[in-house]
Amino acid sequence: MYHYLIKLGIDVSEKTVAKIMKQLGMKSRIVKKYKATTNSKHQMLVHEKHLYQQFSAQTPGEVWMTDITYIPTDEG
Repeated sequence: MYHYLIKLGIDVSEKTVAKIMKQLGMKSRIVKKYKATTNSKHQMLVHEKHLYQQFSAQTPGEVWMTDITYIPTDEG
């Protein structure tokens, strides 16, 4: 909203716009930019695929797996 008003030539501060929007019950919607988090062209060690898409197990505890992509890292 602030940048839109500046483009229109209306001189106003970000804090003023935020205050007025809050009084009117308005909230901004932020669209996150796409960020690639996978780099397949790295030179790091890649572990073998032991399951080969065979996710069934004969006994409990024979196969354990998880998805840790939700854990933030310095690399993204």
